[in-house]
Formats: sequence, C-alpha cells, structure tokens
Amino acid sequence: MSLETTSTATDLQTKPSVCPLDCPDTCSLSVVTDGKHIIQVRGSNANPYTAGAICKKVSDYYPDFIHGERRLTQPLLRTGPRGSLEYKTINWEEAFDRVYDGLTSAIQKHGPQSVLPLNYAGPHGQLAGGSMDFRFFHKLGATQLDRGPLCGAVRGTAYTSLFGNAPGMEPEQAAKSDLIVVASNNVTVSNLHLARIIKAAKKNGAKLIVIDPKKVKIAEQADLYIQIKPGTDIVLFLALAAELEKRSALDTEFIERWVHGIEEYLTAAKKYSLEDAAKICEIPLEQIQEFLSIYTEAKNVSMSVGNGAERGHSGGSSIRAAMALQVITGNMGRAGAGVIAKQGLAFPATTGKLRRPDLIPEGTRMLNIVDVAKHILDDSLAPPIKAVFIYNHNPVCTHPDQNRMRRALSREDVFIVGCDVEMNDSMAYADVILPASSHFEFPDIYAAYGQAHLQRSEPVIPTVGNSLPNTEIFRRLAARFGFNDDLFKADDYQLMDEAYDLKSPQMKGLRPSEVPLDRSLPMLAENDQELIMCATVFPATKSGKIELYSEDMEQQFGYGLPRYEEVTQDLPFALISPSSSKRTNATFGGHAESIAIEQLEIHPQDAQAKGITDNSKVKIWNALGEVILLAKVSDKVKPGVFYSPKGTWLKSSDSNQTVNALINSETRTDIMSGACYNDTFVDIAPA
Repeated sequence: MSLETTSTATDLQTKPSVCPLDCPDTCSLSVVTDGKHIIQVRGSNANPYTAGAICKKVSDYYPDFIHGERRLTQPLLRTGPRGSLEYKTINWEEAFDRVYDGLTSAIQKHGPQSVLPLNYAGPHGQLAGGSMDFRFFHKLGATQLDRGPLCGAVRGTAYTSLFGNAPGMEPEQAAKSDLIVVASNNVTVSNLHLARIIKAAKKNGAKLIVIDPKKVKIAEQADLYIQIKPGTDIVLFLALAAELEKRSALDTEFIERWVHGIEEYLTAAKKYSLEDAAKICEIPLEQIQEFLSIYTEAKNVSMSVGNGAERGHSGGSSIRAAMALQVITGNMGRAGAGVIAKQGLAFPATTGKLRRPDLIPEGTRMLNIVDVAKHILDDSLAPPIKAVFIYNHNPVCTHPDQNRMRRALSREDVFIVGCDVEMNDSMAYADVILPASSHFEFPDIYAAYGQAHLQRSEPVIPTVGNSLPNTEIFRRLAARFGFNDDLFKADDYQLMDEAYDLKSPQMKGLRPSEVPLDRSLPMLAENDQELIMCATVFPATKSGKIELYSEDMEQQFGYGLPRYEEVTQDLPFALISPSSSKRTNATFGGHAESIAIEQLEIHPQDAQAKGITDNSKVKIWNALGEVILLAKVSDKVKPGVFYSPKGTWLKSSDSNQTVNALINSETRTDIMSGACYNDTFVDIAPA
C-alpha cells in the first residue's frame, strides 16, 4: 500500500523544509505529511532562486528513502561475514558500549590516530554535516581527513587562487548577460535552476555557448556547442587568451587596475595557437573562430565552470584558465559579467566556533580521503588504522578503485562503525550500525555552494523508529567517552548560533536559530548590494588583485601558472562518469529506478567496430575490474569516449562492481592531489 492511501486529506499538513543533498542549488521544499510519514515532497518559494522547482529524484524518491525497506531504524550488530548483511538488533546502550569498546581498544593498542572518521557530504546541513561530530573526533585525537580531494577542492582552490576567499557571481545575475558560457557543467542534472536563468536570458536575446565532451541537454539550446576532448579544456582557454591579445581584445584598463601576473600568464598562453587547440582538443578550428566572434561581440559575459573539468589531471589548470578568460577581457565589475562560482564564500560562517579545531592535539596527522583504502591496507603505516567510523558517506560507491576499498573494509582486524539513514553497500561492512535520522526529523541550517541564500528547517515528522540525529548520536558518544565539557552538551539551536557570525550585517539582527522557515536570508554585499567582483566584493588575495600567476600555487604544487600535461592512455576508450539524473552522488542509488543495470553511452562508430548493438549488455574492463552495463548507442558522445553516470550501487552490475572499480586512485590532479575520475581508460566487448 502506498503512503498516499494510508491517510485522508484531512490528516495532511504541509510543512516547510530544505533539501540537504550535495548539490549547488539547496532547494527550499514544501513537504506534505500526515504527522508521521513523508507523503509528498514539492518545491517551495521560500528560496527565490529555487522558486518552487525541484528535481525529479527529490520529489519522487524521498518517501521511499525515509520509509522504505532499506531504512535503518534500530542499532545493529554484525553477526555474519562483512558484506553479508547478517545483523541482529541491539539497543542504543549496547551500541554505544560496542563503539566505545572498539574505538578504545584501537586507541589503547595504537593511539588515538588509529581511529579514522570517514565522512564526506551526505547531508549539507551545518549541523548534520559537520558540528558535534567534528568536536568529538577532534577531542578524541583521531586522524584528520582532508576530504576535498574526493570532489570540489580542485575547483574551489582553482577559484581562490585567482580571487581569494571572495564570493563569485550569483547565478541570478546571468539573466542580465548577453552571453553565457557553460563549461563542464551538465546544468539540467547538476545545476537545475541555472537552466531557468539561461532560458530567461536567451528569451531576452542572450547567446549560449556550451563546452562539454557530451552533448548534454543544455547543449541543445546552445548557439554554439563545442564537443571537446576530455581533459583538454585548458589548451582551448590558453589559446583563446593568446588570440585575444593578438587581436587587441583585452581590457587593458581593467587589467592594470585589478590583475596580477598578466605578463606571465600571456607568456604561458602563447604556447598554443588556435590550430594547436583544434588539434589537441579535437574540435574544428571553425568552432574556435566562432567562439571568438560571439565572445568578443558580447558586452556582458557570464561563465559557469562546473566540476567536470576538475576530474582530470589538468583539472585545476583548466578551471583557472577558463576563469582567467573572463578576467583578461574585463568581464567583471558589473551585474551580468563574471564567474558563477563559490557563492558559499558569501556566508558569514564561523566554522571554527562550530567545529572546534582548537581541540585537535598538536601533531595530529592529516590523510587524503582518496588514499583511505590504501592506508587501511598498509600495515607499515604508523600508527596503523584500526578503527573506521563511516558516516555521511558511501565510500564503496563513490571512491576510486572500488575493489581496493572493499578489500580494506573487509579486514577483520579493523573495527568499523557505520552510521546512516539507510542500509547501503558501505554499511554492509560495519561491525556496528547506528541508525541516523533523516533531515526531515531534526532542525538544521543550510548554506549553499551554488547560490547565496541562508535557510533553516525544523523537523516535519518525528524520528523514524529508534533513529537519532547525527548531533545527538555524537553527544551521547561524547558522554560515553567522558567528554563532559559544555561544548559537548550544546543543543541543536546553540550549534546553529555558533555556525554563523551573529554580528554580521548579513544576518539582519537575527540569530541563525531565528531565521524564518518561510523565507531565505540573502547573503548580500555591503549596503545590501548584489555580489559583483571588483565592485561590491573584492579579490581577497595577498596582492589584493586577481592573481593569474599564483605564488601560493607555485609553492604548494609547482603550478604558479596553469599548465597542460597530457595523460597517457593505455586502453582504447576513455570513460567519463558524471552525475546522474537518478541519484545525487550515491544517494537514492538503492531506489528501484536506480538499482537496475546502468547505461553506457557509446558512439555508433565504436559500437559498430566492436559488434555492439543498442540496448545490449556490454562489459567494460581494465586491470582494476570489470563492469556490466547496457549499451546506448548515441552520437551525443565523441568517438573513443564512453559516458556512464556515477553513484550506482553494486547490485546494478552482474559483476557486482560499478564504474568506480575501474578508476585508478593513484592518478591525481595537478593541484590538491584530487581524484581523477575522468582519466579512466577501458576496453569493451559484448557481455
């Protein structure tokens, strides 16, 4: 029986909420409930940017996520082999005792750094995503985890290398552009509300250029679509910069006032001609010329550079070079001209007050999240990792080299705690599972990384079963470990008030815990002005200018300037694994619409050469693994390039592996040592 049939219309209430998923848009929601169940999830107008529109997965899949058969409602203790899903129910007291015994056993034998919290970005609420949990692990003295390299740090650092910690252009301003450039951003899947802004701008006469290895849906609206070879974006943008200088099309006045490192940057750019770019990027020279024509005729250009480019070795350089094109042409300093990125920097966050890094013992090590499996398997690591606490994360389905992660989590001498809303492929390896409440069941406050509106939510239903919010789980764990300081007793509303600067004019005199539920709070510049780089907000770099040459990037990574480095391809096909319209990363991966065999898009030329027909099973493989997928023959992908969405669960493939099994975790990005998901090479055959 569906939830819709269990309640009468008179029982139903509609309550405000916020979407917590790892997505730039952070939509306001309107939730229909009977007081106990989530009946329906719709968009609301509380956030004027998201304005009532939400993605299909949130509207259709959340009731099953909250109330379906995979929902965790009781603490569980493993009784069978790891991965067997053999568990028995225990009470919370025993669960906390088991966690205490497992962690303290590792600490007594190897020290506190033998404990590793393995979390990423399940919920994006400030409380659930990183508050009491950070306090607990900091006080415990556990190993620190550098989480950004898994996703986001490359793009974020590329941006801040130019602009510092100053927010970029708000997406709403693109409505005032006469040209919008979208690079490596599958807008309709990963940035839904920008698509509406683009549509409005085009209605007003704006043009659209899309640069992407696949002809994604937004490209169908483009005035110019450039189907670039994966990983070569930097070459295109450097060649464009050099050509613009040759044509005297740079904004010399803006450069003089606002730009540092122009000479060094243009010297690097001149290494590539337009002909070089056409050859390396595998695009027609005529398209590059057309780009230049459209771009130089536009007066207000906005650019959205998505996370796609960061998933290759030259990702940091590609993003820096794309953004630099806006800088050298003076597409800054006015509404409708700029780089749509890092709006999260507009929020007056007091992260240190919320997470308390001052509790971290001096000398505590920091490990890259991409290396977690390698470190768990490394007996020579000093101290070794002997306890892992997985929460807000599904590493089996999201990390590179999936099979190595599974081997690591299969070690019987490593104590594993799992904490999640539903049973997933990673929870199946835990010794003890703690059932977490969903964001519909506790209060939280939400910033965003793709728009600048602060939002708050209250629970819309009671906690399901015996689940507990993350904050309460870690409060109780802190008490079990004897952490009696007041900071471990702070309630959720105190935590909210510690998340943001109460004195910031952006808060309009409101405490964070008082932000209204029926509207969002815009994070504006001084005197309530729009966020406009070099007009209302300013570069927060050491030089006070936009840094095309970065001394910090040179010292940290050896990339003071963007630089292209070709990746050696050892197998005939490149595999790209972008976001899915059915999942947000791996969230909803267990839903019926997502658990079936996933598609692999393949160009007709490659399909014919390999004897593959549309809608037939295929196997793709390399030295790391083998995955079974369903072929979709399509000319929307380039010859030699496969396209299969990320975030699938193990059941989706007959080989019990997903595309993450094929991704080499040792290949890294130029800056931030990030994961190179798109530098994956495979072969293919009919299954």
